[in-house]
Amino acid sequence: MKAYLLLGVIACAITFLVTPIVRRISLALHVLTPVRERDVHQVPTPRLGGVAMLCGLLGAFLISRQMPYFSQFYADPQVWALIFGSIAITVLGVVDDVYDLNWWTKLSGQVLIAAAVAWQGIQVVSFPIFGMTIPSTKMSILITVLIIVFSTNAVNFVDGLDGLAAGITLIGAGAFFIYSYLLIRLTNAQSYASFAAMIGIVIVGVCLGFLASNFHPATIFMGDSGSMLLGLTISCMFIVVTGQIDPVSLGTSQFLPAAIPLLLPLAVMALPFADMIMAVIRRLANGQSPFKPDRLHLHHRLLKMGHSHRRAVLVMYLWAFYFSVLAVCLLKLDWIPELMLAMLGGIICLIVTISYLPGLRSYYSQGADPYPRHVRGKDGR
Repeated sequence: MKAYLLLGVIACAITFLVTPIVRRISLALHVLTPVRERDVHQVPTPRLGGVAMLCGLLGAFLISRQMPYFSQFYADPQVWALIFGSIAITVLGVVDDVYDLNWWTKLSGQVLIAAAVAWQGIQVVSFPIFGMTIPSTKMSILITVLIIVFSTNAVNFVDGLDGLAAGITLIGAGAFFIYSYLLIRLTNAQSYASFAAMIGIVIVGVCLGFLASNFHPATIFMGDSGSMLLGLTISCMFIVVTGQIDPVSLGTSQFLPAAIPLLLPLAVMALPFADMIMAVIRRLANGQSPFKPDRLHLHHRLLKMGHSHRRAVLVMYLWAFYFSVLAVCLLKLDWIPELMLAMLGGIICLIVTISYLPGLRSYYSQGADPYPRHVRGKDGR
């Protein structure tokens, strides 16, 4: 555990130190996020934060290669596939941040990068339930590409408030790190080193280091370079562990442990996935492109209900933490305790979400402005 914590601190420190440098470069190059109708920030803000996050990620990987505890992983092509994919997706994001690519060009780039990552070794080879094995390499690559592209865009969709995407990803990666570490402890008595756990703790460190500059009021945004980087790395972390360990060997009930590798990614990324699915359905139903921006995301709805910017983010953190805890507890709890925990936690989250709404009464009874003063830009929108 000490080696993991050290690696997380290294990733955090590098990201924290590099972020102000990237901010100055972004200001010098005038790579700023303007105040648009759908946005909630009030002044143009630098948006190349993904470059700093990549530096933290690569710096941690470079140092981990010199650590005997982690050096064994670098004989596996999966590590190099992740490094290549991280660099490539960040470059694509930087180009999008600078030149504002259209949606199909960006999506095509995501598909190509995901396919390259899958081709180099990070693939879903089997599903743990009922011993299902993917019958062909082509099918495995296709499923892997779909997972990576879906996760990449899910994180991008939720990146709408200061610190929101970084915080939710931090919570999800932290939960998956705990799950991976506990799993390797239960199934491998000789070594507790796990590539999936290493990815998880590095993501936690990167997000924590970036949040120092990105939490409200943010001095820099991660941009598409950062959101796509987080989406790709966290999806690769899911893929690395899914199907490679037999959870039934944990000695609990049959179906529940076997389903954990499939349920865990859905749980820890429940908010981004749900937000993306609802946005796509909503836009398609209105005859719009699924990538057309709007102000109807979950975080926008919290603002509309009367939450302040910071409180809306903290409420989203709470729900992300709730789903993540439920997912990790699947490793130890049976159905009945898990159901009781889900009910109790859900009630607490609902109380917190609903009880602290300063504008709720006026919003429903007096027809108050659906976007409070703290949400508007300079033009009043």
